[in-house]
Amino acid sequence: MSDRGPSAQDPGEEAGKGEPEPRVSDILGAALGGAARKAGIDPEEGGATHRVVWSAIGGWRGILESVLPSLAFVVLFTIRPEPLILSLGVSVGLAAVFTVVRLLQKSPPSAAIGGLVAAGAAAALALFTGRGEDNFVPGFLTNTLYGTALLVSALVGWSLIGLAAGFLMGEGTAWRGDRRKKRAFFWLAIAWAGLFFARLAVQLPLYFAGDVTALGTLKLIMGLPLFAPMIAVTWLVVRALYPRGSAQRDAADS
Repeated sequence: MSDRGPSAQDPGEEAGKGEPEPRVSDILGAALGGAARKAGIDPEEGGATHRVVWSAIGGWRGILESVLPSLAFVVLFTIRPEPLILSLGVSVGLAAVFTVVRLLQKSPPSAAIGGLVAAGAAAALALFTGRGEDNFVPGFLTNTLYGTALLVSALVGWSLIGLAAGFLMGEGTAWRGDRRKKRAFFWLAIAWAGLFFARLAVQLPLYFAGDVTALGTLKLIMGLPLFAPMIAVTWLVVRALYPRGSAQRDAADS
């Protein structure tokens, strides 16, 4: 018979009880906030709105990496639809060049590598089907995934925008207890979801019509030109929701 009383516990068990397992919301918030911080979106660090937007889109390099591969495909496909591998090869080649340049300069290659993988997957699909418009299918899937995730998160009261902002501002999920913040993050998530679904609503009819030139052109127009204003609005709303932090930053800047 063991001489341990009913209340006796292993030291490891006691240590385990002192460190509760992180919740899914905490893990997701940390991941989203970390991604935002890497992109240059960190309200704690202050900065003018236009500088934050410029950093979020990656500056001139980010613009070129985002625009040139798609632009090259559209232009070459419009001029010479056949052989399809020509326009696709140039598009993937440009994405590969951007990735190599980043690796050589030892700068964070994640954006360029992501672009290269996306361009390669889209080109492989288009070559497999022999349809130039299929080069845009991965983009449709991405917009559907992001739009759905943002919409669902808003409807269930766990806005992904709020999770990211809460992590960045050091309050975790406490914003859910503030009606003003919760409402603002709800509408921000709805607005972002609206952007992704608007892309689908405009571009899918062109895809089914097989109009590659118009589809590619609208993809570019509905890309950074709409993404940048949404970043600016989100940034301004988050700063307005945390005036104490803004006041401290203004005092430090003066």
